[in-house]
Amino acid sequence: MIFRVSLSFAFLLFFTTLATAQDRQAPAGRQFAGISDENPAIAVTLNADGTITVLDKRTQQIWSQRLLSKDLVPSVELKRPLKATLRFTPANIDVSAAIELDPAAPEFTLTLSSSGPLPRSLSFPHPFTTDKGSYLIIPMNEGISYPVDDSTIRPMWLIAYGGHGICMPFFGATDGRSAYMAILETPDDALIRIERLNGLLCIAPTWESQKGQFGYTRRIRYVFFTEGGHVAIAKRYRAYAQKAGLLKTLADKRKQNPNVDLLIGAVNVWCWDRNPLPIIKDLQAAGITRILWSNRANPDQIKAMNDLPSVVSSRYDIYQDTMNPANFPNLRGTHPDWTTDAWPKDLMLNSKGDWIRGWEVTGKDGTRYPCGVLCDKQAPAYADKRIPDELKTSPYRCRFIDTTTASPWRECYSPDHPVTRSESRHYKMELLRLVCDKYNLVSGCETGHDAAVPFVHYFEGMLSLGPYRVPDSGRDMQRIWTEVPDNVAKFQLGEKYRLPLWELVYHDCVVAQWYWGDYNNKLPALWDKRDLFNALYATPPMFMFNRDLLAKNKARFVQSYNTTCPIARAAGYSEMTDHRFLTPDRSVQQTTFANGLVVTVNFGSTPYTLKAGPTLAPTSLHTAGLKDNAP
Repeated sequence: MIFRVSLSFAFLLFFTTLATAQDRQAPAGRQFAGISDENPAIAVTLNADGTITVLDKRTQQIWSQRLLSKDLVPSVELKRPLKATLRFTPANIDVSAAIELDPAAPEFTLTLSSSGPLPRSLSFPHPFTTDKGSYLIIPMNEGISYPVDDSTIRPMWLIAYGGHGICMPFFGATDGRSAYMAILETPDDALIRIERLNGLLCIAPTWESQKGQFGYTRRIRYVFFTEGGHVAIAKRYRAYAQKAGLLKTLADKRKQNPNVDLLIGAVNVWCWDRNPLPIIKDLQAAGITRILWSNRANPDQIKAMNDLPSVVSSRYDIYQDTMNPANFPNLRGTHPDWTTDAWPKDLMLNSKGDWIRGWEVTGKDGTRYPCGVLCDKQAPAYADKRIPDELKTSPYRCRFIDTTTASPWRECYSPDHPVTRSESRHYKMELLRLVCDKYNLVSGCETGHDAAVPFVHYFEGMLSLGPYRVPDSGRDMQRIWTEVPDNVAKFQLGEKYRLPLWELVYHDCVVAQWYWGDYNNKLPALWDKRDLFNALYATPPMFMFNRDLLAKNKARFVQSYNTTCPIARAAGYSEMTDHRFLTPDRSVQQTTFANGLVVTVNFGSTPYTLKAGPTLAPTSLHTAGLKDNAP
């Protein structure tokens, strides 16, 4: 519960000790007293049951944790300064916990260390409780806020070590002004649990083993804000990311590869017609001038594309899926990017020695045949052979690497190429670094994760919240949906839930796009709304079509491009500095960028009059300071 009182630090100690004794009993026979420490901004108490209470001395607001499980409890007297020995009962091991306050800032870190086996995941610290009217702040893909009293949101677990979880390792809660956040400073074997306490959503971190062992010291940082809400949370994480070396801007990437500038403000086009040149010329004649052409082409077509103005020639590639060649006679076709030579020696093996299953394809007989997952440690060598050989004849300017950041960091138990999740992440980044730096290509990857920010220029799927895409969007990409699934309307395109957390942190570092099974024209009933989100976030659209679909809807494609791409171009190199809800129902929102651009969007059904500007009609937008600010 979040509430405001006027308490001295001494009374806080009495309050938390009393609460511990009366409401949250410590293990039988161990009635330890809580211990406390403070800095000029906050006072922190580690209670006898292992929960934490924080007093924000600037406002007298108290943040209180409640027990989520009793698996980890103090086993000996708590010690100053804020240290405890905790017994993890499922594994019968001791875990050392230590809290260290920042000398002045409203922050503290908590570390957990132990040795020996960790046979199951460990959830600690416990969740800070929430109050009605507040929101969880979750960096799921682009970002989402969950009203804590929204009964339609199910409890869930989200990994921190892959794009289909949280794409930046933090979480938090806010009432719109005051807020707390937690940064998982050791995220490679971590996840978050969204649970309910007393009917309200809350979050707790969970730590997984490193190959069955507790392994390295786990570390989490908590930060408390008196104002600023989700924007303050995102900006604190941006400062953390910069210190961690993740904040490499597009302007800096452009210095290394001038073709990066062609990406800024370019629509991502997936078209399956074999001759791209007439279609590209038709698009440019209609006014769709800046184009990322994502489908592969033959060498002569690529060279011709490169001669056209403002076109980025690209192609799909993948270094994860490897099909057993013994299955080839049973398949309808084979994928040209399967690393067949990797079977079976370079596959990832699980802890039982079995190869890990990946993408499945349906054979001639209706049987599903799974690919094996190529070990991340081995993947760069395959790319280092394939890419330079191809570039000799096919001078692509760009390459899209599928699955690398979407799939989780994995453990491999092969005796020839074993990896931990941390090593898996390292080799995934080495693969992307090879594409970006060694071959100097504009690089993209699927879904996105901030570990890859220094090595990529765009993410396909960052705008598309993974759990709320249309069913089978990864396989049935070309299907145009006339009906709108409830979850897509409510969450995927729901202005009451979505947040531009990714843009507030990395807008000037990576271009965010929709998923290739969740593009702007995927659901015509929501096309206008997708365009408005692109405009608000200053991100480019994605189109998927064949020649016939383009011919029937050319004017609508041009409209979408004109609504979004000039804004994405104008702000492409600029930090998003602010995001605001201008109405209580969140139907009118506004973003601000470092170059002075301000975008206001009315998602609602009634007009809205700006304080210093015009009246926005329903489903419309207004810009101020719009100009091409490319360096």
